[in-house]
Amino acid sequence: MAATTRFPKKTVRDVSVAGRTALVRVDFNVPLHGQRVADDTRIRAALPTIHHLSESGARVVLCSHLGRPKGKRVSGMSCRPTAAALEEMLRRPVAFSPDAVGPRARRTVDALIAGEVAMLENTRFYPEEERNDPVFARALASLADLFVNDGFGAAHRSHASTVGVAAYLPAVAGLLLEREVEALTRLLRPERPFVAIAGGAKVSDKIDVLSHLLPQLDRLLIGGGMANTFLAALGFDMGRSVVERDQLPAAEHLIAEAKERAVELVLPVDVVVGNFYLEQADTRVVQVDQIPADWLAMDIGPLSVERFTDAIADTRTVFWNGPLGVAEWAAFANGTSGVAKAVAASQGFTVVGGGDSIAALKRLGLDDRIGHISTGGGAALEFLEGKVLPGIACLEDR
Repeated sequence: MAATTRFPKKTVRDVSVAGRTALVRVDFNVPLHGQRVADDTRIRAALPTIHHLSESGARVVLCSHLGRPKGKRVSGMSCRPTAAALEEMLRRPVAFSPDAVGPRARRTVDALIAGEVAMLENTRFYPEEERNDPVFARALASLADLFVNDGFGAAHRSHASTVGVAAYLPAVAGLLLEREVEALTRLLRPERPFVAIAGGAKVSDKIDVLSHLLPQLDRLLIGGGMANTFLAALGFDMGRSVVERDQLPAAEHLIAEAKERAVELVLPVDVVVGNFYLEQADTRVVQVDQIPADWLAMDIGPLSVERFTDAIADTRTVFWNGPLGVAEWAAFANGTSGVAKAVAASQGFTVVGGGDSIAALKRLGLDDRIGHISTGGGAALEFLEGKVLPGIACLEDR
């Protein structure tokens, strides 16, 4: 069995919360469809912390960013829809403040009684948030007497609501943040065999993670747009496929390092190509050495799906991040769906991150067969690179 490490920071379980007001940094940066939440995964992930605080007699004040409003009020980026979605999940009212700080926020918080929940407006409506401005951080902190960071997806940001408030309040972790760190730590000390599956468009997004994980890996499977760059580095003519030319040296280095460490590198042997980057493009399945000059590789092919499935079958630890093709278009979604089924069928400990990978699992009804679905995005990747996340470092040690 892999060694486990106790979470090093205090959590909501380690402090008395009855009668206190807890400012909880959540990551409700979710996609919206009009005024409704299109994917509530991140909101549901925060429920254990919210329930724990509420049932323990705390007043719960949630804050989050949503989108990139760049310090201005943008009507389509209000947190109000996330409060409405949470209200449906809790089946009781969630008060909403149209401000994150100031008199209206104070009145919303003061009106709460023990066990009740409120949501503040988007913290990124304020330019001081991303600057980690101490005046803004102090204003946020003044609404509560305890800070709980449960927004793992924003823990790699040194912002006022993730780090700054911890200078003015006792600061502990929420249950989601604890669960994320414990799951990702298992990837750094894995049961073997350990396979990582990397997809998505850009090598530059994941090359540092793959390099850091490589000493622990038995197999590395690469698909999606990333595979184009690796195949190009091996000398294949990729036609008009998207290739990160500036990342060819990094791909060549990783290929050489994998060989040196005896890590099996599994790349596509066939691909689904399209004549245009369009949902309605004409498609063909071709071997990777037969890509037509004017066509684009847009998914891994059926032989590659079989090869990937075989490489996943006997593993004890699996990490998957990123689609294996243009998964939002049905003609190029088979690779991602095939890998999703293989990961869900694994008997090992499985961790999946990235919106498209998670969406594929949910679409297939397989998300409940995954050991841990990470809400972390960039934070998870930075953690796996071995970086210290400021939103965790600022919390009180056990």
